[in-house]
Amino acid sequence: MSLRPARRHFLRSALGLAGLGLLARPAQAAKLTPAQTEGPFYPTSAMRRGDVDNDLVKVAGAVRRAGGEIVHVTGRVVDRQGVPVRGARVEIWQCDSQGRYMHPGDRRSGGHDPAFQGFGHDITDADGRYDFRTIRSVAYPGRTPHIHVKAIAGGRELTTQFYVAGEPANRNDAIFRRLTEAERQAVLMRFETIDNAPRAELDIVL
Repeated sequence: MSLRPARRHFLRSALGLAGLGLLARPAQAAKLTPAQTEGPFYPTSAMRRGDVDNDLVKVAGAVRRAGGEIVHVTGRVVDRQGVPVRGARVEIWQCDSQGRYMHPGDRRSGGHDPAFQGFGHDITDADGRYDFRTIRSVAYPGRTPHIHVKAIAGGRELTTQFYVAGEPANRNDAIFRRLTEAERQAVLMRFETIDNAPRAELDIVL
């Protein structure tokens, strides 16, 4: 049976658009942010300061701010379809400017910077956004600069680590090296100066 002229015209048009890549295609699901080890220094509830917010640089009641370079780390929590996740809890924890964690398990000499909160959390808004003011992560023996991150929403939980793009020590870090190149790109902090402060933006696909 021969096709009617209108039908033949539709097929020719469709094939032509397909060749040009202009036909609508099913949206590809985003890859989940790679999971990484929590590490030994995740602060339990008893270890956390009373001031647990998204500003790790200034502790309530402290006279001075934390030592180190102040930076902002921000982004969105989204699901695999790219839909923003509202009300997700995002936690970060990291060492201070001297490479020490706010954790009794860190027994290296010298105390933790009392003006550095060490651990903080934020709750994502309607656009899925989170925002932290913290210090630029530093290296310590055995590890490249990194920030630990945990995202929790709707019964899902992801623990990962963020790294500094272009940091030479990344290539020798055993945990960073376990990631594929695509996974590395998903957790690299690329700092740009915005409003006179370094800022890195990273989405978390949960």
